[in-house]
Amino acid sequence: MSTPRPQEQHPITPRRVSFDWRKTPLHWIPDEPTATHVINVLHLLLPAGERWFVKVFKEALPLVRDEELLKDVKGFMGQEATHSVQHSYVLEHLAHQGLDTAPYTRHIDFLFDYLLGEKPPLGLPVPEQEWLRFRLSLIAAIEQFTAVLGNWVLDADSLDRAGPDPVMLDLLRWHGAEEVEHRAVAFDMYQHTGGQEPARYLRRILGMSVTAPVLLYLWARGAAYLLRHDPQLATRSRYTLREHNRAVHKGLLPTWRELGAAIPRYLRRSYHPSQEGSLRTAVAYLASSPAARAAARVAGRAALS
Repeated sequence: MSTPRPQEQHPITPRRVSFDWRKTPLHWIPDEPTATHVINVLHLLLPAGERWFVKVFKEALPLVRDEELLKDVKGFMGQEATHSVQHSYVLEHLAHQGLDTAPYTRHIDFLFDYLLGEKPPLGLPVPEQEWLRFRLSLIAAIEQFTAVLGNWVLDADSLDRAGPDPVMLDLLRWHGAEEVEHRAVAFDMYQHTGGQEPARYLRRILGMSVTAPVLLYLWARGAAYLLRHDPQLATRSRYTLREHNRAVHKGLLPTWRELGAAIPRYLRRSYHPSQEGSLRTAVAYLASSPAARAAARVAGRAALS
C-alpha cells in the first residue's frame, strides 16, 4: 500500500567513510567516564542492530511498489551497513585498550540473530508476513530514537566545550547526520508494507511499546557493563542515575524529556518522521565532516579513473 511521503526530497547516499582510532583515548570525553560510556553503548548495539536492519529490509524489498521509496530504502541499507562496520571498528579499538565487549555483544547478537531472526523464535505460530511486518515496525520505532539522538548530537555544543576526541565526535555527528537524513525511510517502508488500517496503526503502537523499554534496558545494562569493566578506573565503577543526570545537566547527554517526548509524537496517527530534526543542519554537517569529505574525495577520484 503506497502512502504520501511528506519529507523533503533528498537523495539517501551511502558515504564510505573511515576513521583513524590510534590516538583516541578510552575516555574520549576527558574526566567524564559515565558520559563517555553511556554514549559508547551505541557501539555495543549498532553493529548487530544495523546488520539486522539490512537483513529485514532485504526480506521486504519484493513488497515495495513505489520506485522513489525503493531508491530511498536501498540508500538507507547502504548507510546502515556502513554504520555497522564503523561501529565494529570502535569495538576493536576498545578491545585494544583493554575493554573487552564480547561478553555483552554476544547477548545483542542473540537478540537480533535468533529472537528477531527470519523465523519467529521457539516455533511461535506467527504467519511469515505478519512476522516481517512486526520486525519492520520495530525498525521504524528504533529509527525514531536514532533520529532524536542524531539531532541532539548535531546540536550538542556542550560536547564541544568538554574537549572530546575529535575523531569520535566526527563519527557520532556523521552518523547522527545520516540518521536525520534518512529519518523517514524506515517509517515509510513500514507504512508501505504494513497492510491496512487499523491493524497497521495498532502494530505501530506495539512496535514502540516493545522498542522503548527494551532499548532503555539494553542501554542501562550496556553502560553498567562498560563502567564495571573499564580498565582505567581505579576501582570498579557503577552506573548510577545520579552520575547520568549530572552528565545530562552538563549537556553531555540528551535529557530524559527529549527522549521520552519522542514516544507520544510517534504515536500520533498524523505523525511523520520528516518532522524530526533539521535536514538542513544534517546536510551542512555532512558537507563539513572530515570523514565524509575524505570519503567524497575518494569517491570522486574513483569516478574519474
